[in-house]
Amino acid sequence: MAQEYFINSQQLQSKVDELLPSQGGAGAGFDLSASTQIVPVINLTESAEGSNLREDLQRSLSFTQQTAFDISGSTETVINNTGYWYVTAGIILKSRAAGSENLTVQLNDGSSDKTIYGFVVPSGADNVYLSDQINLNIFLPAGGSLKIGTSSNVSIRGSFRQIAAIDGLLTNPN
Repeated sequence: MAQEYFINSQQLQSKVDELLPSQGGAGAGFDLSASTQIVPVINLTESAEGSNLREDLQRSLSFTQQTAFDISGSTETVINNTGYWYVTAGIILKSRAAGSENLTVQLNDGSSDKTIYGFVVPSGADNVYLSDQINLNIFLPAGGSLKIGTSSNVSIRGSFRQIAAIDGLLTNPN
């Protein structure tokens, strides 16, 4: 038979009042209590969010959902749809003695750009190759876009996939 104990802790009561105002935070509350009876707790968060996959698996690359891009010597809008996106890419830069080489990854809000990643090789050394890889999670609101720009001796190849709609509903790989 379970026994019930009352807990008199102002700190715990204040936290319950803050998190659950309908349980006493807006008026006369009830004392907290504990019991020796074991009550199982089942976490249904993932199912309620529309996914039964672990987060790392939900972000998996998928043949049917990946969109590839290959940019060299130009600036292109890569994504212009709302939602949450995963972007992965490899970068190669070839330096030259007469000028710098660079790559920028920018978020655009419809009127201005904000660089979220940049890679620059200053001038001076000729024919030195450098490489890097990016893995980004980005959010694009209505009117937003992702742009990638490279100078002439820079190439970036990669792909992107939507991982959730703008309302947070997960898009599982298939």
